[in-house]
Amino acid sequence: MEILDIIPSWLSWDIATILFVFLIVILTFVSAKMADRLLKAYFQFASKKMKIDETTYGLVRRIIVAMVYFSGFLVIIFNIESLRDLSIALFAGAGFAGIVVGMAAQNTLSNIIAGVALATFRPFRVGDLLTIHGEYGKVTDITLGYTKIKTWDNRRLNIPNHIISDEAIINWSIDDPTVNWTVDIGISYDSNIDLARSIMIDEASKHKNVMSYESILPHNYHAKRGDEISVLLTELGDFAVNLRLYVWVRDRSIAYSTGCDLRESIKKRFDAEGIEIPFPYRTIVYKKDIEPSSEGDIEMSREGPAA
Repeated sequence: MEILDIIPSWLSWDIATILFVFLIVILTFVSAKMADRLLKAYFQFASKKMKIDETTYGLVRRIIVAMVYFSGFLVIIFNIESLRDLSIALFAGAGFAGIVVGMAAQNTLSNIIAGVALATFRPFRVGDLLTIHGEYGKVTDITLGYTKIKTWDNRRLNIPNHIISDEAIINWSIDDPTVNWTVDIGISYDSNIDLARSIMIDEASKHKNVMSYESILPHNYHAKRGDEISVLLTELGDFAVNLRLYVWVRDRSIAYSTGCDLRESIKKRFDAEGIEIPFPYRTIVYKKDIEPSSEGDIEMSREGPAA
């Protein structure tokens, strides 16, 4: 038996076959890159004319690019006899192979299916502001495997699509971007509630990011004049009367900083107007400082607790 007889047929390719495979691989790679760039440029141009959602065309672009790669793979398989025979043998056992591959690639397949579902049903779009997994950020891309989010502190989150599909998501951008933001402040029981309320409303009305009645009305036609800024007493706490300020801002991106500004300005006004913001007081009494009130107590303090 000659050595060549025991070498698999795919190892005995001639130079022409190797060059053919190399050429197809290069052409496939170049074609995929060109298709990706052309489709991206076309969809960006079309979106300006027809308002095409970037979430949808991004998924379509990736599917077409994947089909280009798959087509190059098929060209190689069906033009080389040894690989064609091998593929037929594999397809013959596709039932068992499908189970094995399906179990091994379960997360990958679920990510792809979830990515298609996200692009189809669109609970959020590229550019939307979300709160997910306790993180707040902007959606920068939705791929077949992951959703990419840029957080408020400039971190990049790559969250698998199948995790997102099972999560409760707060979408701050969809439909109506305006946000009713709250600021909680406690005052002492001796302070004047009406004065504190008027100060909080006055400081909120002066802030540039707080929306007026006229600016709220196009977003919420049920709004009533005077309700754009309100203060409610939410709790009679252990050491403070807790007030909650409600204001409207144009979107979630400025809501947090607006709340911080209002908290600072209200604190300064409270100091000037004599409104106290209390903090908890604790009185610590050491056991050795407690004088016994009776002879029995004296005996216990001397003898100590029973064993």
